[in-house]
Formats: sequence, C-alpha cells, structure tokens
Amino acid sequence: MTRRREATNTIATYGWVERAFHWVIAVLILTALVLGKLAHDAGFDTDAALARKAWLFSFHKTVGVTIFLVALARIGWALSQPRPRPLHGGLEGFAAAAVHWLLYGSLVLVPLLGWSEHAAATGFAPIWWPFGQDLPFVPKDPELAKILATLHTTFVKVLVGALVLHIAGTLKHVLIDRDLTFARIWRGADPGQVPARGGKALPVVTALAVWAGTLVVALALVPEGTVAAPGQASVAGTSNWTVEGGTLSISVTQIGSAVTGSFADWQAAIDFDETPRDDGTLGTVEVSIATGSLTLGSVTTQAISGEFLASEAHPTARFDAVIRPDGADYLAEGDLVIRDASVPLTLPFTLQIEGDRAVMAGQVDLDRRDFGIGAAYPDESNVGFGVTVDVALTATRGAPDS
Repeated sequence: MTRRREATNTIATYGWVERAFHWVIAVLILTALVLGKLAHDAGFDTDAALARKAWLFSFHKTVGVTIFLVALARIGWALSQPRPRPLHGGLEGFAAAAVHWLLYGSLVLVPLLGWSEHAAATGFAPIWWPFGQDLPFVPKDPELAKILATLHTTFVKVLVGALVLHIAGTLKHVLIDRDLTFARIWRGADPGQVPARGGKALPVVTALAVWAGTLVVALALVPEGTVAAPGQASVAGTSNWTVEGGTLSISVTQIGSAVTGSFADWQAAIDFDETPRDDGTLGTVEVSIATGSLTLGSVTTQAISGEFLASEAHPTARFDAVIRPDGADYLAEGDLVIRDASVPLTLPFTLQIEGDRAVMAGQVDLDRRDFGIGAAYPDESNVGFGVTVDVALTATRGAPDS
C-alpha cells in the first residue's frame, strides 16, 4: 500500500488537495464550536467582559464565514474529482455515506444561517471580513433574525451529531477494523483495488429527510416575542384622543455600531386641545412603557438586564408632561422616570391634524448616565452614553373605550 502525493483523487485514493480541505475544515469547525460556546457563556457585566464577549462572537462569526467559503470551495473541488470508493458496503457503507452528506450540507447550512442571522440583526460583534455585515435579500428584521438564530443553533446540533458519528466511525476503522479508511484521508494511502458499491441515492435521501425534520423542529422552537406581561403598561390619566397605533423606538451605539430597537408594550393618555387653555398649555400626556417589551437587536438580553433597564425590578418607565405650542410645532415638557430616576425632559414634536385624525412624530436625545443606566460602563468604548428616542403615532379624536 503506497502513499500518494498527487493533487487529484482516484477511485481508490484522496489527493493532497482533498485531504488539505478536510483537515482545514476540521480545525475550523472545532474552533468555531469552542468560540461559540465561550461567547454564549461570557458575561457582559463590565466593560472588559463585554469587550471580551464581543471579540469572541466576532471571532466565531468570522470563522463561520470562513468555513462557508472553504466548504463551497471543497464541494466545487469534489465535484470535479473522482470519488474514492468506500472500503465497506452494506449498512455500514450506507451509514457512512449518509453521515458524509449530513456533514457536507451542514458545512454550508450552519454558517450560512449564522451569517444570515447576523445580516438580519443589528448589534455588536461585527464579522471581520470586510464584506461580511450584510447579505443580499436578507433585510434588517428582528423577527427574521430570531427565526434564523433558532435555525442556526438547531442545525448546529445536527452538525455536532454528524461529527460524533463520523469520529466514532473513524475510531472503529482504526481500532477494530484496522483498515486504511483513515489512512487514506490522513496520508493518502492507496488500498489498491476497491470494488464498486451501489445504493448512492438512499444516503442522500436520508440526509435530506434529517434536514427537513430539523427544519420543522427548529421552526417549532422559535421563541415568541419578548413582550412584557399583558397590562404591564397602563395609564390612568384623562384622554380625549384614542391612540390607534405607532412606534416607540430607541437607537444606541455599542462597540461603535448603531443598534435600533422598539418597545412592543406602551400606552399613552392624551388630553389635547388645538387652542390654548387658560394656563397657556394645550393639554397633557401620560405615557407608560413596559421596559421588558424592548427588542434591541442582538443586545436585547443585555438591554433589559439589571445593569441597564432592570426590567425585572423596574417593569415600567413613565413620562408625564404638559403640551405647549412651539411656533408651528409643539413641546411636551415633563419628567421621564426610568429605574426610579426622574429626569426633566422636553420632547419636541410635529403634529398634523386632519379632521378627527392626528399624526404625531418626535425625537429626543437622552444620556443613559442620568438614569444610572450602565454604571459599569464608565466610558463610550463599548456602550455609548447617548440614546435617541423616536416616537410616532396616529390618534383619533374621542376618548378611548373603557
């Protein structure tokens, strides 16, 4: 049995190019799995901890993209080459082929799903490839990112399972069979004449069935939105307008990247007249916000944690203000309460009223330090001080139904 140094495959041997692809991908997979575990387990309670977590995730994502590109190159090379025949047939040969197909598919699916999740989400830990932050046809969508994250982690389990079976089979060949199956991919050993084997379609069908089953399971595991308990946000003030819909969103900066998210649960009581009242104001507004209903890209968990909004201990934020005219526009002047810290706030906004329908839009900048948020992050190297709040709503004239 000879050792081959040729670049190309034969029906009995692997060339050095195929072997190089095999071992490079093996090292990359192990690296990505270890980095992913370390990144998920890492804390973010201090500047240094967050920086380490972001670095681990960036490294993990970058290795994942590398695996995807190398896997495509390996598949392209394999399609141009003869496929070395397996040394064993029957049930063992079928199982080995099915596992190989699972591995080939997973090497493309797992990193592509992770990359797509990154492209759909906003947040820290950029991919270090210069072209890696976005993908064509993948919009920035937190719900899509959540689905892709679940698919990615579920298909990782298929990849790990296939790896375990692959390694177990390798050990069997080395320790029990003592044949040249491992030697062929390790040093290009030539086992000589190898008989042809049939049944090539069934392993492919088996792998496709596993992937289809995994997809069904993953979609069933997608978590529901992170919305606070119903009724968490509530207002009791007088209201002569009924809010029909709108958005309450925030934008922050983390690790130099802008991250935008929104609150799913908030209510507003608006008592507003178009002509000034005796005190010169146009009315009042009371807003209640369920802090636990925030979705903020890939940093949602961090944002509602005890170091930041502390949603468990402080489930609501409030803004109570009077409304005043400001030339052609308006001001809402009052106090914003977050984490029991009350800070004076003036929100400038525009208002268009047509008949009994009003459209409002406003924006204001906050400083997280005023509310004791992120005290463990004393500078802006990881978490910016500024928070931009955007409000947009439509309302109809008339008190809301009780």
